[in-house]
Amino acid sequence: MDIRDRYAPSPTGLQHIGGIRTALFNYLFAKAKNGTFVLRLEDTDRSRYDDVFTDNLYDTFKWLNFSWDEGPDIGGPYKPYIQSERVALYKAYAEKLVESGRAYYCFCSSERLDALRKEKEAAHSPETGYDRLCGNIDRTEAAARAKKEAHTIRLKIPLGETTRFTDILLGEIEWKNDDINPDPVLLKSDGFPTYHLANIVDDHLMNITHVLRAQEWLSSTPMHVILYKAFGWEAPAFCHLPMVMGQDGKKLSKRHGATSINEFRKNGYLPEALINYIALLGASYEEGKEIYTLKDLAERFSLDKLNKAPAIFDYKKLEWYNAQYIKMSSDENLAALALPFAIEMNLFGSGALGPTEKQKELFIKAMPLVKERALLLPEIPQKIAYLFSAPVPAPPDEFIPKKSNLASAIKLLQMGSDIIQEMAEEDDEGAEKIAKAKAEKEGVKLGDLLMPLRVAITGGRVSPPLFLSVRLLGADICGQRIQYSLESLRKEKV
Repeated sequence: MDIRDRYAPSPTGLQHIGGIRTALFNYLFAKAKNGTFVLRLEDTDRSRYDDVFTDNLYDTFKWLNFSWDEGPDIGGPYKPYIQSERVALYKAYAEKLVESGRAYYCFCSSERLDALRKEKEAAHSPETGYDRLCGNIDRTEAAARAKKEAHTIRLKIPLGETTRFTDILLGEIEWKNDDINPDPVLLKSDGFPTYHLANIVDDHLMNITHVLRAQEWLSSTPMHVILYKAFGWEAPAFCHLPMVMGQDGKKLSKRHGATSINEFRKNGYLPEALINYIALLGASYEEGKEIYTLKDLAERFSLDKLNKAPAIFDYKKLEWYNAQYIKMSSDENLAALALPFAIEMNLFGSGALGPTEKQKELFIKAMPLVKERALLLPEIPQKIAYLFSAPVPAPPDEFIPKKSNLASAIKLLQMGSDIIQEMAEEDDEGAEKIAKAKAEKEGVKLGDLLMPLRVAITGGRVSPPLFLSVRLLGADICGQRIQYSLESLRKEKV
């Protein structure tokens, strides 16, 4: 069998974690089986459709750097891949169901349906949905009325029966037809199909062999199976993927934090880290291994390694993954990734559209200062801001080592000033030797010597590595900052 699966989003919102996980699993399954991954835009909900969401979809996948084999933008043998361009097709298939007696015309107004709903709610009726009134109209009469009256087309659910299907992950599923939404609408009065009709027709005509989708669609599947039988078609294999939950055990939503991919991008996550982590939500690959490239994942993905239990989205774990990919990045690549965040925070000067060549060179050289400690991209320019402009002067207390005083801090800073020229000309090992020798000569602890020096140069006690910072800034700038701090501290002493 030639495996064909699809991602079929509705462009009514931004791409989010759940949707991308569904797309990724379909992509990985297709690649693992040398199959075909299809993108289809299910844009028949015209009341909520917006081009912004379609643009967001393409932009998101371009950023994530994985794509489809067939789709609206690249075509394929089953085009068009946009449902609004296939409306006539759905109408024709809906009419076929009416002709076969598997569906019927419904002439109920929205006012009647609304009144029916309210009546059932007031009576606390266990029955919900449509009362099948129009299903009793003579077919000849209904056909005549349909030529001149507004109408929908409803699927006739066979009552008193049980619908069965096999889910690859969940096993055998049984659903009493009487519990299915009564005679759902297939074709709306405006001629557009509902999701259910368009989905089944397209999956069949596009030869989709496997439908991997979120478990929230499980309750719709019996209706879909009935539709396949009504058409006389074989249904694809279904696999309803485990839910993605927050730490509180509830479905992941905005209350848990970022969920749209745009938010993760803005927060400074790398696409490789996001893909790596999302791929592990509800699936296992290789014991003891945590870092996977997209190629690694495709080689190892298997439906029998999916978990039935819901996956818990852990933002801290995602940060850990992001930190690993930051560490693995080359200095040049990491600088390019962090550059937009640096420009946004005016690292290179207020209103600057980008760095000068000199600033760019310094920015790249500064990456080793932060790549071992940064969790997110915005932290990078924040942590090295002192390289591009003098830091805000630290308060006197920051310069004073533990169990010491202001006078001692001034002496220690002066000692640092004496060796700053030599330190700037050495690598880390050489600079440390110079500092150690000075500390031994003066009879002070190395940490006490370096701490006020760090505060004067970087603006705080906690900063990226001092020795490389000194080399990047150079002896002159470091010397100026030390002298400024000494003058300020001496004023405080007076």
